[in-house]
Amino acid sequence: MSVHNITDTDITTLLSENEKVMVKYYADWCGSCKLIAPKYRRLSEDERFNGIEFLEVNAEVNENARRVAGVDNLPFFAVFKNGEFIEGTATSKVEKVEELLNKLN
Repeated sequence: MSVHNITDTDITTLLSENEKVMVKYYADWCGSCKLIAPKYRRLSEDERFNGIEFLEVNAEVNENARRVAGVDNLPFFAVFKNGEFIEGTATSKVEKVEELLNKLN
Protein backbone atom coordinates (compact mmCIF):
# COMPACT_ATOMS: atom_id res chain seq x y z
CA MET A 1 0.00 0.00 0.00
CA SER A 2 0.99 3.60 -0.18
CA VAL A 3 0.26 6.70 1.82
CA HIS A 4 -2.54 8.93 0.49
CA ASN A 5 -2.53 12.64 1.24
CA ILE A 6 -6.04 13.84 2.08
CA THR A 7 -7.96 16.99 3.01
CA ASP A 8 -10.99 17.97 5.08
CA THR A 9 -13.26 17.08 2.17
CA ASP A 10 -11.86 13.53 1.91
CA ILE A 11 -11.59 12.38 5.51
CA THR A 12 -15.23 11.55 6.30
CA THR A 13 -15.64 9.52 3.13
CA LEU A 14 -12.36 7.64 3.53
CA LEU A 15 -13.04 6.81 7.18
CA SER A 16 -16.47 5.41 6.33
CA GLU A 17 -15.31 3.48 3.23
CA ASN A 18 -12.36 1.71 4.91
CA GLU A 19 -12.61 -0.65 7.86
CA LYS A 20 -9.12 0.10 9.25
CA VAL A 21 -7.42 3.48 8.86
CA MET A 22 -4.22 5.05 10.18
CA VAL A 23 -3.88 8.83 9.80
CA LYS A 24 -0.67 10.81 10.20
CA TYR A 25 -1.18 14.51 10.93
CA TYR A 26 1.74 16.77 10.00
CA ALA A 27 2.74 20.34 9.18
CA ASP A 28 5.21 21.48 6.55
CA TRP A 29 7.33 23.30 9.15
CA CYS A 30 7.52 20.28 11.50
CA GLY A 31 11.00 18.72 11.53
CA SER A 32 9.89 15.59 13.40
CA CYS A 33 7.10 15.12 10.86
CA LYS A 34 9.64 15.13 8.05
CA LEU A 35 11.93 12.68 9.86
CA ILE A 36 9.21 10.10 10.45
CA ALA A 37 7.70 10.36 6.95
CA PRO A 38 9.91 7.66 5.32
CA LYS A 39 9.35 5.30 8.27
CA TYR A 40 5.59 5.82 7.99
CA ARG A 41 5.80 5.05 4.27
CA ARG A 42 7.69 1.82 5.03
CA LEU A 43 5.03 0.81 7.56
CA SER A 44 2.38 1.28 4.87
CA GLU A 45 4.24 -1.29 2.75
CA ASP A 46 4.79 -3.76 5.62
CA GLU A 47 2.72 -6.90 5.04
CA ARG A 48 1.90 -7.10 8.77
CA PHE A 49 -0.39 -4.14 8.17
CA ASN A 50 -2.13 -5.29 4.98
CA GLY A 51 -5.75 -4.17 4.96
CA ILE A 52 -5.02 -0.89 6.75
CA GLU A 53 -5.48 2.32 4.77
CA PHE A 54 -2.60 4.75 5.42
CA LEU A 55 -3.47 8.44 5.16
CA GLU A 56 -1.74 11.71 5.95
CA VAL A 57 -3.20 15.15 6.34
CA ASN A 58 -1.69 18.60 6.73
CA ALA A 59 -3.03 19.60 10.14
CA GLU A 60 -2.31 23.28 9.54
CA VAL A 61 -4.85 23.69 6.76
CA ASN A 62 -7.39 20.93 7.52
CA GLU A 63 -9.09 21.91 10.76
CA ASN A 64 -11.99 19.45 10.48
CA ALA A 65 -9.67 16.48 9.93
CA ARG A 66 -7.60 17.64 12.90
CA ARG A 67 -10.67 17.92 15.09
CA VAL A 68 -11.83 14.35 14.28
CA ALA A 69 -8.82 12.94 16.17
CA GLY A 70 -8.29 15.69 18.76
CA VAL A 71 -4.83 16.55 17.44
CA ASP A 72 -2.88 18.51 20.05
CA ASN A 73 0.73 18.20 18.85
CA LEU A 74 2.64 17.08 15.77
CA PRO A 75 3.35 14.61 14.38
CA PHE A 76 0.13 13.00 15.55
CA PHE A 77 -1.06 9.52 14.62
CA ALA A 78 -4.61 8.24 14.94
CA VAL A 79 -6.29 4.91 14.23
CA PHE A 80 -9.91 4.48 13.18
CA LYS A 81 -11.98 1.33 12.86
CA ASN A 82 -15.28 1.27 10.98
CA GLY A 83 -15.25 5.08 10.89
CA GLU A 84 -14.82 5.43 14.66
CA PHE A 85 -11.80 7.03 16.34
CA ILE A 86 -10.01 4.38 18.43
CA GLU A 87 -6.89 6.11 19.73
CA GLY A 88 -4.35 8.77 18.88
CA THR A 89 -0.99 9.99 20.11
CA ALA A 90 1.59 12.64 19.34
CA THR A 91 4.90 10.86 18.76
CA SER A 92 7.93 10.69 16.54
CA LYS A 93 8.76 7.11 17.59
CA VAL A 94 7.98 4.41 15.06
CA GLU A 95 7.45 1.89 17.90
CA LYS A 96 4.50 3.94 19.18
CA VAL A 97 3.04 4.09 15.67
CA GLU A 98 3.36 0.29 15.42
CA GLU A 99 1.54 -0.08 18.76
CA LEU A 100 -1.36 1.92 17.35
CA LEU A 101 -1.38 -0.16 14.16
CA ASN A 102 -1.48 -3.36 16.19
CA LYS A 103 -4.71 -2.17 17.81
CA LEU A 104 -6.34 -2.49 14.37
CA ASN A 105 -5.26 -6.13 13.84
